[in-house]
Amino acid sequence: MKWRTLVENQINKAKAQGQLEGLKGEGKPLPSRQGGDIVSAGLGIMADAGVLPKEIVLKKDVAAQQKVLKKTTDPAARKTEMRKLAELQMRLSIEQEARQKFYRTA
Repeated sequence: MKWRTLVENQINKAKAQGQLEGLKGEGKPLPSRQGGDIVSAGLGIMADAGVLPKEIVLKKDVAAQQKVLKKTTDPAARKTEMRKLAELQMRLSIEQEARQKFYRTA
């Protein structure tokens, strides 16, 4: 499944639920975003509306947790941070697998 399709589906879902109404810039042309394609624009709109796909949020959380782990030096604290990272990575893998299975059957 392409990200473009995933983004378009999420936008349509958010639109149907009314989550994209009343946003800053509604009715105006999309601002140019880094990447310059529909996926970048769509993800930007979704981020502004607070409706990013769980997979994107988890990827950001994993990256942030990796930074925390890198800075942690105490062995006991590192163990705790490693546990948090492992949980986030597992949840991300589950989301990715669920998306792949969903779009294979759709």
